[in-house]
Amino acid sequence: MKNVLRIKTVAIVLLTTMLSGCLVGPNYKRPPVDAPVAFRGAEGAAQQASLADLPWWEVFKDDTLKRLIQTALTNNYDLRIAVTRIEQARQIEVQTRAQLYPSVSYNTAVSGGKNEFLGSLSPDGGTTRGAFWAAASAAWELDVWGRIRRQTEAANAQYLSTEQGKRAVMLSLVSEVSQAYFELLGLQLQLEISKETAKSFGDTLTLFTQKLEGGVASKLQTSAAAADQATAAATIPQFELQIALKENQIRVLLGQNPDGIATTAKLLDDIIPPDIPAGLPSALLERRPDILSAEQQIAAANAQIGVAIANYFPQIGLTTFFGQGTAPLSALASGHATTWSAVADLTGPLFRGGALKAQKRQAIAAWEETKLQYQQAAVNAFQDVSNALISRTKYEAIRIDQERAVENYQEALRLALLRYNAGKASYYEVLQEQQLLFPAENALAITETNRRLVIVQLYMALGGGWNLTDPQWLGSQPPTAAPGSKP
Repeated sequence: MKNVLRIKTVAIVLLTTMLSGCLVGPNYKRPPVDAPVAFRGAEGAAQQASLADLPWWEVFKDDTLKRLIQTALTNNYDLRIAVTRIEQARQIEVQTRAQLYPSVSYNTAVSGGKNEFLGSLSPDGGTTRGAFWAAASAAWELDVWGRIRRQTEAANAQYLSTEQGKRAVMLSLVSEVSQAYFELLGLQLQLEISKETAKSFGDTLTLFTQKLEGGVASKLQTSAAAADQATAAATIPQFELQIALKENQIRVLLGQNPDGIATTAKLLDDIIPPDIPAGLPSALLERRPDILSAEQQIAAANAQIGVAIANYFPQIGLTTFFGQGTAPLSALASGHATTWSAVADLTGPLFRGGALKAQKRQAIAAWEETKLQYQQAAVNAFQDVSNALISRTKYEAIRIDQERAVENYQEALRLALLRYNAGKASYYEVLQEQQLLFPAENALAITETNRRLVIVQLYMALGGGWNLTDPQWLGSQPPTAAPGSKP
C-alpha cells in the first residue's frame, strides 16, 4: 500500500510539473500588412459592405448556372481531393496530440526449452523447463518544455490551412464554372452573329447575282460578295468548335464525362448589378481563403521554432510495467511471480556538432519565408480586386462606344443598300459597311462577355462566400435535375 501511495504521489508531482511547464519559443502573432485605405478603382467612399458578403446564388442568378455550380460542388474531383487532404491533416494532428498522453501496451509470452528463457539463450545447467511472461506497460514523456504542445500547435495550423485550402477550391470552382458558363453564352452569341452575317452576305450575293443576270452588274461584284460570304461562313464552324470545347470544360468541372450543355439563357438576358461594393481592404485579410491558409502556414512555422528550441532541453520520461513472469511454469501459482517496475529517465543533448543551432536557424528561416509568402498573398489579393474594379469601369466605357459603333454601322449598311438599289452607290459601299459591321458586332459581344466575367473575377478576388458554412456552399436549394442534361 505504501508503494502505491508513493507512486501516486510521484505521478501527481510530475503531472503538476508538466502542466505548469513553460512553452519555449515565440507565441504566434500575425505579421503586419500595409493595407491601403481603399481599393484602387473603387468608386465612391470606402464602405464595410462587400459583394463577398453575398452567397454565390444571389450573385449568379441564372437557374441553369445555379444547378451547374451545385453539381460541381458535389462531384468535382479537385474539391474531393481537397477533402481527403483535410482528413489527412486532421489525423496527423490527432497523432501528434496523442503524444501528450501516456501510451499503454501489453506483452505476453510462453515458452519451453533447454538453456533458454522466452526464446532467448539463457544457460541454466541444461535444465528443460517452461517460462511465462505477461505484463502491461506504460510510457509517458512529460512535456515540460512544450515540445509536444508546439508540435501539436503546428499540426493544428496545418489542418486549418488545409481547411482554408478547401474553401479556396470551392470559391475557385464556383468562379471557374461561372466564367466558363458566361464564356459559353458569349460564344453562342458570336455564333448567332456569324450566322446572321453569313446570311447578310448571302443576301447581298443574291442581289448582285440578280443584277448580273439583268446585265446591270459585273462578275467582280458577285465574286467579291461570294468571298465575303464564304469568309463569314468559315467562322461558324470555328465558333461551333469553341462551343464544344467549352461544354467539355464545364462537364469536367462537374466531375462528368465530356458532353453538351443545354442552355436556354442568352448572354444579353443577364442583368449586371449597377452597384458592386468592394468593402474595405483590411477586411480582405479575413475573407480570402488563400490569405487565411497562408497565415496558418506562418502559425505552423512559428510553432516549429518552439520545437527546435525545446530540443535544447532534456526530455523527461516515465515508464512502468506490472505483470507476472516466472520460470519454470510451476512457480506461476507460488505468489512470487508478480513483477513491476517504475522508471523515470532524463535524456538531453551534450554535443551535437551545431545541429541543434542549425535546426533552430532553419525553423526561423522557414518562418520568415511563410511570413513573406503571406504578405505577398495579401498584396496580390489587393491587386486582384483593383484589377477587377478598374476592368469593370473600363468595360462599361468600352461598351458604350462599341454600341454606338454597331448602331452606326447598321444604319450605314441600311443606307448603302438603299443607295445601291437606287443606283446612287456602288457595290463597294455595301460590302464595305458589311465588312465593318461584322467585327464591330463581335467586339461588342466579347465586351458583353467580359462585363460579366469581371463580376465573377471580383467575387473571387474579394473572397466571396466567406461567411458561408460548408453545407451552405451547396446553395439554398438542391438541384432538382441533372444539370446540362438534354431534353
